[in-house]
Amino acid sequence: MPTRPRRRATALAAAVATAAALGATALATVGAPAATAAEEPLTGYELTWGIEESYRTYVTGSAAGTFTPADGATQAEDNGAFTFVGGTGTHDPAAHALRLGFRGSLAVESKTHGFALTLSDVRFDSADAEITADVTRNGTTTQDVPLAEVTVTRELTDMATTLTKEAADVLGSARYEGAEGDPLTVVHRTAQSPSPTGSASATATPTASASPTATPTGSASATPGPTATGSPSPTATEPADPTPSVTDPDAPIGAELADGRLTWGVMKAFRAYVVDGVAEGRITVADGASQAPGNGVFTFTDAKGTYDTDADTLTAAFEGAVTFQGHRRDGAYGLDLTLTDLTATLDGGTGELTADVTSLGETTQDVVLAELTADSADLVAKKDVLTLNNVTAELTEDGADAFGRFHPAGTRLDPLDLALALTPGAGLPGGGQTATPTATATPGGTGTTGGVSGSTGGGLTGNLASTGSDVPVGALAAAAALTVAAGAGVVLAVRRRRTEA
Repeated sequence: MPTRPRRRATALAAAVATAAALGATALATVGAPAATAAEEPLTGYELTWGIEESYRTYVTGSAAGTFTPADGATQAEDNGAFTFVGGTGTHDPAAHALRLGFRGSLAVESKTHGFALTLSDVRFDSADAEITADVTRNGTTTQDVPLAEVTVTRELTDMATTLTKEAADVLGSARYEGAEGDPLTVVHRTAQSPSPTGSASATATPTASASPTATPTGSASATPGPTATGSPSPTATEPADPTPSVTDPDAPIGAELADGRLTWGVMKAFRAYVVDGVAEGRITVADGASQAPGNGVFTFTDAKGTYDTDADTLTAAFEGAVTFQGHRRDGAYGLDLTLTDLTATLDGGTGELTADVTSLGETTQDVVLAELTADSADLVAKKDVLTLNNVTAELTEDGADAFGRFHPAGTRLDPLDLALALTPGAGLPGGGQTATPTATATPGGTGTTGGVSGSTGGGLTGNLASTGSDVPVGALAAAAALTVAAGAGVVLAVRRRRTEA
């Protein structure tokens, strides 16, 4: 395979970072052969990488495919990161170069979309600042395919990656060339004598943070302690703002709402799939709804409904519409989904989120999208405002149908934030991301269509990280599977909410 030109600045920065990392005890090996003057042997490393979150979602979602790790490789739960183990290699002190190869393979297959491939012999080279792997398709193996360029850091954790042209070829879409991939973590694992608590410790290497949906846990110390897992839950969210503990004595106990807004992102992975993933589509907002920049969350306004702070009940309906369109072919969208009339109900801290769902031109009213759970059963008003942050939302069966079985029922969606004014003079808290983005170029169209204005669209240089970086997820395997039938339609079916017999 012809070699690719490399930027000298990138290689130099990688060498400096590697030198700093290797200067620490983090890269010391236990029981390794005696090092030569030229190179030092290294053993016992693990590599965790997610390639790109929306790609993994595509493979197991609309492609109905599978990831099958083998030969020591593993995948984190909930379609998470892939970890390759048994890393061995060398450290060249003169060149400040760290070169490691890892055990494990990953098979990626979709009979629905007709692709099958395997990744193996995954390698990390800090001097070249890249990840490579052998890629096998149709019985033919191409060795050392460069999948991503890496911004090497001292800690070797959560290193930024940029997908290559070769990776785009493997993934099956030119859209991935130059896109930001999931963070890469390389960590040294060495078994230690059991601690008094019976748990083993890793060496003094920073704790791996393999998932874009989890916050890095910092560095592990050399003191025996819990083993770093490398697979944080992909559903981790920022801590909720505390519920005000002081009730406004003048707040009404029960009446109609004066105003309010709902902030909700639906699901980060779904937004990424529509805009930056294989759907090659766009998201538009209208009728008072807005979307935060960077393919961010949505805000719905002008709440109407009722509340009772004694009974702890609430019903709030919001203005605004959001439309997801993708898989365009012959001028029509295979994915064309609009949500309107979003309504949140709570009773003692639990409830439902419903919406009118229009899919491919057919509308179903009052579809229960999610089951809601608030942090507290009590509705507490402060200065005539009810504020509920990080309300948990779990996808229902009807909601799963509405989103084309993108994820199964029970999947954790983005949390909801509610700010509701009980009186006309009450001021809603600031800080809600309500900026409507300007229309951007989208495949095959402009920023407006059918009277729906304001859109977020993907392009060949779309920033994937902007839709999923606060939840890095990992998997080398995901890189292999995206041989997409261009413009393949996605048919979304919506079932009516079941009525009581």
